[in-house]
This record gives sequence, structure tokens and C-alpha cells, in this order.
Amino acid sequence: MSAQPKYRYTPEEYLAMERSAPEKHEYLDGKIFQMSGASYAHNVVCANLVSTLRPSLRKQNCDVVSNDLRVHIPATGLYTYPDVVVLCGQAQFLDNILDTLLNPVALIEVLSPTTEQYDRTTNFDHYRSIPSLKEYILVSLAKPRIECFRRNQDNSVPPENMVWSYHTATSLEDSAKLDSVQTILSLREVYERIDFTGEDL
Repeated sequence: MSAQPKYRYTPEEYLAMERSAPEKHEYLDGKIFQMSGASYAHNVVCANLVSTLRPSLRKQNCDVVSNDLRVHIPATGLYTYPDVVVLCGQAQFLDNILDTLLNPVALIEVLSPTTEQYDRTTNFDHYRSIPSLKEYILVSLAKPRIECFRRNQDNSVPPENMVWSYHTATSLEDSAKLDSVQTILSLREVYERIDFTGEDL
């Protein structure tokens, strides 16, 4: 006997369930994936990123939100929750419920041992297809390290084929520049209250 094919959810079914679910889930290609909880250090760094970015972004008609804002990537079909989302100007949403963003300017992922490889490869492949995205930032929890991937704008090629430059900051005395919003991230502020002995990671 052949196995019964697994049920494939439509995006509409996913959104209907997700909007009433107590937990967060990602969606791709008919499948729904429950998101796991984050460590104390992960949550602290996300909060630090938001509090560090917000004063500067407020002056630029931009905003920053943590991982409760869902992002949809039409080119690949992914619905996901980046750790930190930066948006500028008029936010574009999937529908009038205003909970699924389409046009982030920068996305930040705080790396964990279980997600780092995915964030560096598959996740980046999804994100780079977003036309509005100008920067992708990876923040390490193992050591002071912020990596910035910046899109070199070239309107003659599709978003997923554009070249990305790479910049890194690797010390608590360093700063990482976000060109997309002309903002400086102090690593000392981003990693405030983080113990790199590994006990709270």
C-alpha cells in the first residue's frame, strides 16, 4: 500500500490558524513549522538591538520591531518571524489586518547553535529575494560579533542575483554601521548584560 500524502496547507489556511494560535509558526510550501523558544541571552540581545536602534530610526521615519511581526516573502512563499525587523516610510502589509509585512529595509537574526547554519544559508536565500531589503545582519551569541551583508543596488538584475558586500565588527569596542538607515550599532550596547562564559546562552 502506498502512504497517504501529507496534507498541504494553503497560505490562507495557515494565516487563519496562525492568527488565533498561542505559539508562532513559520509556513513554506504547504508545511507549517512551530518555532521553538529562545534563550535568555537571545531575548536580551533582541531587546538591546531594538532599544539601541529606535532613537536614531525615529528621526528618519523608520521603526524597528522585535520578532512578533510576521514577514512574508512572495518570491519564495515563506512566512516567517525575523528576530528584528527594520522598516522605513510607508509599511506595506499583506492585507488589512496589518500583521504581515512585505517591505522590510533590514532584517536581523540573532544566531543560536541550532539556527546559525540555516540563517547563513537558506534563510539568507529567502531574504535576498525581497526587493526592499538593503541589509541582512547576523548577531553572534558565542562572542562579540556582528556581520552585515549589504546589497549593492543594481536595478538591471533581479533582487536575488544582486551582489552583497560583507562587513564585520568583532570587539565590544567596535561599532557596526547600518548603511540602510545610517545608524551605528555599538557592540557594547548590543551585548549589554551578556555573559560570554556561555552560562546564559
